Amino acid sequence: MEMEDKIRIGVSACLLGQKVRFDGGHKHDRYLTDTLSKYLDLVPVCPEVEAGFPIPRETFRLIGDPQNPRLVTSHSNVDHTDLMLNWAKKRVLELEKENLCGFIFKSNSPSSGLMRVKVYNLNGASEKNGVGLFARIFIQHFPLLPVEEEWRLNDPELREAFIEQIFTPKRWREMLAQGQMKPT
Repeated sequence: MEMEDKIRIGVSACLLGQKVRFDGGHKHDRYLTDTLSKYLDLVPVCPEVEAGFPIPRETFRLIGDPQNPRLVTSHSNVDHTDLMLNWAKKRVLELEKENLCGFIFKSNSPSSGLMRVKVYNLNGASEKNGVGLFARIFIQHFPLLPVEEEWRLNDPELREAFIEQIFTPKRWREMLAQGQMKPT
């Protein structure tokens, strides 16, 4: 498969081995880099670093309403919600140019977690019922693109479903380019 023929998907940068996490580490996922990268063009995205936060940095957490949480530093309680949301809204516009056919998010991340992200209430108790701020903006902006969290790709059925789904946007774009379909 030629590079221009490869399906492009976004991936949380830490999963590709980039040392962008709060502690300067990564969460390298060898399935992504050693297997999927042979067939897919992986576009790294790190919300925290791209939004301007340093490495290392204080950890973030989501607090408040799970449908509209605030992104706050864990110890100093500095609210960075507006900065992250403004960056995310600009970044998804930039990602339109990448012709992505899907995205693999880092689970449990207050910026990139797709599901079951901890959201803390004012008493400090948490429930796993949130979505990371960037992930929420991404799925609102690209509602038809397949998305998944890295750990779910360990399940053969979920992995197969995701891989089948990422072919749909590419085939649709190819049919439009060949004049076989008219955009609605």
